[in-house]
Amino acid sequence: MTSATLFQIQSTLIVLLMTVGIFYRKNRKRHIPIMVWCMIWDVLLILQIELSRGAIKKASQVPTNPIILSIHVSLALLTVIFYGAMIYTGSILKSNVRASASIKKRHKWLGITTYSLRLLTYITSFFAVTA
Repeated sequence: MTSATLFQIQSTLIVLLMTVGIFYRKNRKRHIPIMVWCMIWDVLLILQIELSRGAIKKASQVPTNPIILSIHVSLALLTVIFYGAMIYTGSILKSNVRASASIKKRHKWLGITTYSLRLLTYITSFFAVTA
């Protein structure tokens, strides 16, 4: 099994687990740990890819990279940035059971955006690997 296959399997499991976490969004005892583990696993996956392929050096060569690789790297970076926003708004919601409606709404829309970015990262990963 190649490292690319192993990374794709992990990425698939992360997306599936994230989907399960969203399914349990009304159940904080399940939702929070699932989503935290998804984010941790996803960042660890990025570190694995970096350590095995030197991904940061390769990604920083934007002019010579295929456009799909640049798109993939941009989506992955945005996803991680949005993880930070999700953790921030989620921690407010967790600590304050009666959090304001604006924080709940912001967390929901950040979640939709983050999940969409992660799905796009997943989809583009298949094309970026072959590029």
